[in-house]
Amino acid sequence: MDIKDVTVPVTRELETFRKRYREALKSDNTLIDKVMRYILRQQGKQVRPLLVMLGAKVCGGVGDSSYRAAIMVELLHSATLVHDDVVDGAEMRRGLASINALWKNKIAVLIGDYMLSKGLLFSLDHNDYRSLHMVSDAVRRMSEGEILQIQKTRSLDITEEDYLQVISDKTASLLSTSCAMGGASATDDETRIAALKEYGEYLGLAFQIRDDLLDYTGDSRKTGKQLGIDIQDKKITLPLIYALRHSEPREQKRIRSILKSSRKRAMKSGEVMEFVRRSGGLEYARDVAEGFADRAAATLDVFDDSESRRALHLLIDFVMKRQN
Repeated sequence: MDIKDVTVPVTRELETFRKRYREALKSDNTLIDKVMRYILRQQGKQVRPLLVMLGAKVCGGVGDSSYRAAIMVELLHSATLVHDDVVDGAEMRRGLASINALWKNKIAVLIGDYMLSKGLLFSLDHNDYRSLHMVSDAVRRMSEGEILQIQKTRSLDITEEDYLQVISDKTASLLSTSCAMGGASATDDETRIAALKEYGEYLGLAFQIRDDLLDYTGDSRKTGKQLGIDIQDKKITLPLIYALRHSEPREQKRIRSILKSSRKRAMKSGEVMEFVRRSGGLEYARDVAEGFADRAAATLDVFDDSESRRALHLLIDFVMKRQN
């Protein structure tokens, strides 16, 4: 399955979005305009604008407010990626040099700030106050999720509940917001808007767990990242959390001693991965992801059968089967 299968009901709308998004990124400042054009080259699958379009279409149709919502969401998402690369010291983004690698951290931080403010002003200029409220809440959640992850990783005491809170805030919040903004741009039916918000939340949880599983099972040629890199970066995800919780105290102590040392993590990440496989962590994480996927599918029951609703179901399948 390819993401293009999901985009079929909104192919023309996504093309219109891309044209409007390119226009929104333009700047009279030559350096900003140069960086914006480079960011367009880094664009990925643009799942969030896709969710806005499908959310709008399943609720009636795509209009100007839908396009504005999609632009706002993509501006915010791109801004967070630029900032994330600075925080992580990342030198690559989707096969290209990161903004901070090319223009250094100061410019990268300012570009992220610029895109965030551009998105907020864009909504204010068009009186899209509900969209602005939704996006602002997503920014708050994303920040809180990042801080909670840093806090828990330092002490290595992250529980499954902590992990789910982190990925809910860091990943699912913006997918959920994208769906709800799309629905709100096309209908006043709060039941439908709430269903789309739940759909995005569960989809985001399933997506992130699947992404974390790829660190153990993925093909590095497809994922673009080395297997075990999460462990080397001291990123504690659900498979490892489960394995630690269900191991003997002596084994727990041994694995934790590896995780505490950057040198040991670099040398023994394969040993930790084998521990997780042996302890059933991968199977458990897959089951949890499947549970969230099923809950995402159930939220779509409030909508009549349509090409857009079928596309939202297809997106769940894509998330659960993706290999990169």
